[in-house]
Amino acid sequence: MIIRDAVLTDVEQMSGFLKELTASGKRKSPDSEPFVRANYIEDPGKIRCSIAEENGIVLGFQSLKRAEAGNKWGVEPGWGIIGTHIRPSAARRGVGRALFGVSHKAAEDASIEKIDASIANDNPEALAYYEAMGFRTYRTPEGLICKCFDLTGQPD
Repeated sequence: MIIRDAVLTDVEQMSGFLKELTASGKRKSPDSEPFVRANYIEDPGKIRCSIAEENGIVLGFQSLKRAEAGNKWGVEPGWGIIGTHIRPSAARRGVGRALFGVSHKAAEDASIEKIDASIANDNPEALAYYEAMGFRTYRTPEGLICKCFDLTGQPD
């Protein structure tokens, strides 16, 4: 497995397995190719979008962007916002851990002090993943559990 920057030629595969997640009930957000391109590859707030790939197959990706004032997630401006998406057939293979290693470094390089992961409260796999990576719950708006990773090492 290799970890690399996501590029436009990855959009079809990324959208394809997001559609698998939608069909399985594990994703509620859009999954179209235009959405993937605009929100992951070409997002102006993007810090990094990384791909985990094996033998030409995208196993997963992780997006890290900087929160801007008034963002739709209600995340503090200047924090990072992270999203992790793993192909169902690649679950439990260390893909998420490998991706977070790269995103953690990218956050440090961008002087991000805290990263938000806003997770649907009915997604136990994602909640467990972020908890295992060191994220801790800091707020619970309706339907979500929002977890924070503190790069400063200070408690919230």
